[in-house]
Amino acid sequence: MTFFEEGDEVISIWDPKPHFQGYFRMLHGGIQVSLMDEIASWTVYVKLKTAGFTSKSEARYNKAIFIDEGSLTLRAKVLGMRRNLADIQVDILNARSERCSWGTFTYFTYSPQKAKENLYYPDYHEFFQ
Repeated sequence: MTFFEEGDEVISIWDPKPHFQGYFRMLHGGIQVSLMDEIASWTVYVKLKTAGFTSKSEARYNKAIFIDEGSLTLRAKVLGMRRNLADIQVDILNARSERCSWGTFTYFTYSPQKAKENLYYPDYHEFFQ
């Protein structure tokens, strides 16, 4: 996956492959939640400029995603902070820009200092090289 920023969102365009299907032609739900969790973590990295880990995830599936209908767009943004807990909203849109699945992820975040010292959090700009 590759990521870029657009306003308050982190975006990724991803092309599903046949080996990610659950039922015939459909993107497996576990893959969808993994994609959502990955972009949520990048949102913590680049928007909050620290590191963290998933504390809670909740996913909803509204519309089947077919692996042979084009690229998917993932969009994520920070909904809010509660102390060191970040709530991240993630949407997966199909090639027709229809919202197929979405999730809310809560991340436990570290202080920037602890992230650099203990987790080797790199400089912000290194995420986009």
